[in-house]
Amino acid sequence: MNSYELKIFEQTSSYWELRLSTGGGPPKTRGLDNTAIDHLIAMVERDYSQDAVAQKVFGAPQLRALGTKLATFLDGDERWLTPVLDHPSGATLRITAAERLRHLPWELLAREGSYLTVASHAPLLPVRAIGTNTALKTPIAPGNRPLRVLFMATSPEGVEPVLNYEAEEAAILSATSRTGTDLVVEESGTLEGLRFLSRDYGAGYFDVLHLSGHATINANGQPTFLVEDEFGGLAHATADQIARAMAGHWPRLVFVSGCLTGNAPDAGTFPSMSESLVRAGAPAVLGWALPVGDVSATEFYRTLADGEPLDRALVEARQHLYAHKRGNWHLLRVYADNSPLAPMVTPLHTKGRARIHIRPADQDFLDPQTQLSRVATRAAFVGRRRVIQRCLRTLKQPHGHDGAAQALVLHGMGGLGKSSLASRLLERMPTHQRVVWYGGVDLTRFRELATKVKLPTLEQEIEAAQLLDNNEAPLAARLRHLLDVDGPLGQTPCLFVFDDFEDGNLDKRDGTHVLSAEMADILPALLKAIRETGSPSRVIITSRYRFPAPAATTIVVESLETLTGTEQAKKLANLRNLRPGSTIDPDIRERAIQAAAGNPRLLDWLDLIVADTSLDIDGLITAIEREADRFRRETILARNLLNSQTPELQKMLAKVNVVELPVPAETVKAVHNHPEATGHITRAVQLGLIEEGTDPGTRQPRYYVSNVLRPLIRPLLTDDEYTRACAAAARSLHKLWVTDPATPRPAP
Repeated sequence: MNSYELKIFEQTSSYWELRLSTGGGPPKTRGLDNTAIDHLIAMVERDYSQDAVAQKVFGAPQLRALGTKLATFLDGDERWLTPVLDHPSGATLRITAAERLRHLPWELLAREGSYLTVASHAPLLPVRAIGTNTALKTPIAPGNRPLRVLFMATSPEGVEPVLNYEAEEAAILSATSRTGTDLVVEESGTLEGLRFLSRDYGAGYFDVLHLSGHATINANGQPTFLVEDEFGGLAHATADQIARAMAGHWPRLVFVSGCLTGNAPDAGTFPSMSESLVRAGAPAVLGWALPVGDVSATEFYRTLADGEPLDRALVEARQHLYAHKRGNWHLLRVYADNSPLAPMVTPLHTKGRARIHIRPADQDFLDPQTQLSRVATRAAFVGRRRVIQRCLRTLKQPHGHDGAAQALVLHGMGGLGKSSLASRLLERMPTHQRVVWYGGVDLTRFRELATKVKLPTLEQEIEAAQLLDNNEAPLAARLRHLLDVDGPLGQTPCLFVFDDFEDGNLDKRDGTHVLSAEMADILPALLKAIRETGSPSRVIITSRYRFPAPAATTIVVESLETLTGTEQAKKLANLRNLRPGSTIDPDIRERAIQAAAGNPRLLDWLDLIVADTSLDIDGLITAIEREADRFRRETILARNLLNSQTPELQKMLAKVNVVELPVPAETVKAVHNHPEATGHITRAVQLGLIEEGTDPGTRQPRYYVSNVLRPLIRPLLTDDEYTRACAAAARSLHKLWVTDPATPRPAP
């Protein structure tokens, strides 16, 4: 696309000058008095305010009329836009404007009833140019590889609405599925996390930084992006703070996908966040002019990943939004320095083009019989944000630091998504090799790790296999040598995953669970080898039951809870039949959702069941309930577990179940006024009969009895006992959440 430069600046207090540089010959100039400028700005502020734009439907003639007036202003009597629009491939118009003109919606430019920026022939890309250097910088050669994107979503506690950042990530992956994208996710949502990750990969590694979240204007009129603190709380980040976090490691493009990130506050008095980021060193920044809701222009990644220039990708992104009648098409704004908007990567079939070597983590969790994945794909996974953040801190914490551990146990009743969470953690640590075992692992299966790990050289692979096959030396000694800095895996960090650990690796003993005989040799040896060698490798275990940590090792347990209301809403949006607006009868849909009780696996099963055309309409609800019971393996297991527990523990579960929210231990003891209450809680948690999570506000344990168990435990209480439990819970929660407001309510 040809590039032109337009400058609009104030010569005196009453006179303005417009200057158009076409690249050939001297620039064109003309003057305007202050009255014309004031009239234009007043008109835009009246017709393009947040309220005014919100009231206009897609294709409203008022917006087209405004675009026509803006084009007339630029065109003048000399018809300046004619040569700019004279090239079929389109043109980039770099606009340098004074403060009061910096916020005008140049994206609406229109002639003869058509918007210039979305035209199929000779489209125009307005770019708000930042910088005084008129000479364009030297183009950077495109990388002969797939596109590299650093993605960071922010979702602070208490900030509403909770954005569907998982869908945004999935949209980027979907848009670039043909060419592939190396998409690295910064999961903490903090500036510190952004600083460390950009520094770890180094300057020039990423092509795009994608920031997804809310943005606002503070009391001083300064744009801020809402990020997280280390505990998931709210923090405000200015453009300068983001720039300090990047420390000069800017990619070619920053996409600040948040409301108002492309808006210059106070009628242009203050620069937008996008402009400020360019002034801080970012070559190009993409932002939104006004609040746009939970949307993003991720489609432009498709064109960018195909090897097209950045300006062409931005034009096609806007055309895509317009073609799909998205009312926010004109709110997408581009700010840039004088760097060429050139291609970032080469086309797919360029000779010698590098490939992505890391396959999706869900392919490591295949069913041994069907060879189908047993976990949610990267695109389908939702929720668990705080859990993921805590887990990553544990897995990445160096030895000797607070919170460091050799192993992480993901604990909870079946169907809550432990395996899917483990898969998500593998995706979030792409620098580590993956070794996944499913079910029971003996010494023979454990030796498979030599073939599961891809080592840099054939010699290292041979040495690793020989170490594991050598039965003359103790396993602990062999693993120490394997993981030592000079050993075969010394420079290859791994995540060793034992999935469905309870199936073949645990034995029952005195009502609890302990390691089986063979696992009692394997797990302690592996954990001690990791600790003694200082290896960055870690172990992840998914288990329905808890078990004692081996001596001289450190294990952190993360217990999963039922999906929150927000997480379930995101999950439902991904389901064909249970999603809002599906063709399934609303009553049937609601009954199915209630039957799942927030269990992700049950939601997946029931989503298939309600679409079964062999079921008659009259019997469908009954069939759903019958199938739910048939598939609910956890209910069958829970019934056996319940029957083996003391009546007092069973009644505790029934009493806690009267509250359909996670509650602190104080409330559990209030409804279960029993001298052995603490022991009952511990016992129920170990068996997975009660969910133990972590309150994001207090970081203390909280407990929840899933409604999946309700049919089994409700009959354990008389009506009077049920009423008394409700009253005790209400008194306790009133004290904690009302009388003592320092105790936060759980997330909806």
